[in-house]
Amino acid sequence: MSDPLLIPCPHCNRLNRIPAERLGDAPRCGRCKAEVLPAAPIELTQGNFASQLKGDLPLLVDVWASWCGPCQAFAPTFAQAAAQLRGRCRLGKLDSEANPQLSGQLGIRSIPSLIMFKGGVEVARQSGAMPLPQLLAWLRQQGV
Repeated sequence: MSDPLLIPCPHCNRLNRIPAERLGDAPRCGRCKAEVLPAAPIELTQGNFASQLKGDLPLLVDVWASWCGPCQAFAPTFAQAAAQLRGRCRLGKLDSEANPQLSGQLGIRSIPSLIMFKGGVEVARQSGAMPLPQLLAWLRQQGV
């Protein structure tokens, strides 16, 4: 049996210990009982970003804005990726307009922008929307 992974709940931000072999079993948060690994991207904000960076699964962040046409066109692709990568990588969406301070801290210069975090540290960045096969190939290059 492998060591459990620490994964933050996307609803209450509590870190949960989940055995690696149970990641596909739709684990629930010990505090709020919500699903820890939803099949859809989680919403990231200034308030929950630092908590969501914690944990053992990589976090892929899509920085977007509602007025951005390419961002809107990329949203369904990102949602499909979230469903396919469930249990291997967490996907989150950060609205740059609603969170300008955090967008500035992250050095966002163009949207959509994808930022991969592992262990709370940025390890890769990609600007622009891409089709699902290209996104999945880029994630494989990042070790996901």
